[in-house]
Amino acid sequence: MKEERMQKIESYGKGYALLTEAIKQFPKEMWSFKPSPNRWSIHEIIVHIADSEANAYVKCRKLIAEPGKAIATYDQDKWSAAFHYPEQSTEDALELFRRLRLASYNLIKTLPGPAWSNSTGSMENETVTLDDWLKVYEEHIPEHIRQMRKRYEEWKKNP
Repeated sequence: MKEERMQKIESYGKGYALLTEAIKQFPKEMWSFKPSPNRWSIHEIIVHIADSEANAYVKCRKLIAEPGKAIATYDQDKWSAAFHYPEQSTEDALELFRRLRLASYNLIKTLPGPAWSNSTGSMENETVTLDDWLKVYEEHIPEHIRQMRKRYEEWKKNP
């Protein structure tokens, strides 16, 4: 379990590099493309990633410092609408994501074993451990890169 956790921690820590390398393959002129009004553009996905990481940053720390206490959820679609994601800076979002991810990575890579199994809280109405949190956020960037690739393919088919 410890070796698997360490692999996930390292993968989590590489999220920013993975994301910035992936977005190089998508022409900036298509970042605002949306196949339908209810689907996010690459631009909106990047801004969402920063907001999601800000929430992950808080959840991680609450799981460590306040085990067993409820953790507030957030509605990503309401955040997208309320904060006008298309008008937000992707450069700022990427920098915020970089800093938040690095801070959490530096924190979790040195946590003692008991912090992982003893920390529980409520995330999206489910009781979770810090290992559960790591799984969700370690997979978050690869999932969104797949979503971005899909947007790119949809854009290429749309004259």
